[in-house]
Amino acid sequence: MGWLSWGSSDDSGPKKTSGGAFEAPTRTTRAKCYESRDAFFECLDRNNILDSIHTKGGRAASAKLCGDLDKDFEKNCAHSWVEYFKKQRVVNYQKEQTIKKLEAEGADVVAPQLPTRN
Repeated sequence: MGWLSWGSSDDSGPKKTSGGAFEAPTRTTRAKCYESRDAFFECLDRNNILDSIHTKGGRAASAKLCGDLDKDFEKNCAHSWVEYFKKQRVVNYQKEQTIKKLEAEGADVVAPQLPTRN
């Protein structure tokens, strides 16, 4: 019954163990994940789409303009990674905008330093 989509024999993407959990990613699978993430985010950047998951307009635009790249991204990365990267994209943008605003107001923005043992 080849017409059932869940019966696909596609061997790409994260593999599952016999217990149902995902296997730890190898260097090769991580590189493939990062490559597909970067291609998807470049498409979002070209089309001025920041948030592809939280806003209705962003979801629709990303599906229309970058849908194939998003499918590759979701195929090549674990779901938790996809969700994390998409949320982190928005958080990083907001952080950059806050820093730019503070610097424009004359604030001296310094990265926090970790405490040292002494």
